[in-house]
Amino acid sequence: MDGLEIKAYAKVNLALDVVRRMENGYHQVRMIMQTVGICDVLTLEKQADGITVHTDSGELPTDENNLIYKAALIMRKQYGIREGISVCLRKNIPIAAGMAGGSTDAAATFLGMNRLFGIHAGEEELRRLAVGVGADVPYCIMGGTALAEGIGEKLTPLAAMPDCFLLVAKPEILVSTRYVYENLHADTLASHPDIDGMIRAIGNRDIRQMAGYLSNVLETVTAVRYPVIEQIKVHMRAHGACNALMSGSGPT
Repeated sequence: MDGLEIKAYAKVNLALDVVRRMENGYHQVRMIMQTVGICDVLTLEKQADGITVHTDSGELPTDENNLIYKAALIMRKQYGIREGISVCLRKNIPIAAGMAGGSTDAAATFLGMNRLFGIHAGEEELRRLAVGVGADVPYCIMGGTALAEGIGEKLTPLAAMPDCFLLVAKPEILVSTRYVYENLHADTLASHPDIDGMIRAIGNRDIRQMAGYLSNVLETVTAVRYPVIEQIKVHMRAHGACNALMSGSGPT
């Protein structure tokens, strides 16, 4: 096999809590992650040498700063792959949107190269490697419904949530994840999401019960800076949504 095509699915957070900021600067989180149907498409092809990234988006780097490139580099080094790899990315997931677009592209690169080069590494092994690219990448390799803890890399699969229609709205702003976390003061938050309550609601397969537990502490930073986020949430609820929530660091 000289090439393959693979889909990289976006995620949303059904609930997101930041427990504390650790001494190393990272944040300890507890959050419920959910794969959704929006996806990027990656075409991977073997080449003589090196790593080449192409994309239909003019907003993304194609050098070593791209997470696809970083994932491919780790795979080549870890498994002694002598051939090169070319990755063509067709972008559908909004950029800087809190939907793990870059992370899921990296995850698809790990999974795609594992198949393309016949490595046969297990999912757990790939997830361990993926932490070196970003905290959300291990989840994107696993997918589905999951509890993420630690910095996001400690994953516990949950019962699949019921099928439902999800409306995604992305305002025309870009949000820096670093800015949001740097301006979050977890120790002064008035309340925290009921993560365990959400897990029970998912287990009950009750969409409306789940909607009652939707909560994201990062809204205390992003939605304050960008009022359009709250405006969109109010508009969605007014037009029939069970509830509305910002995903990740936003602004989606």
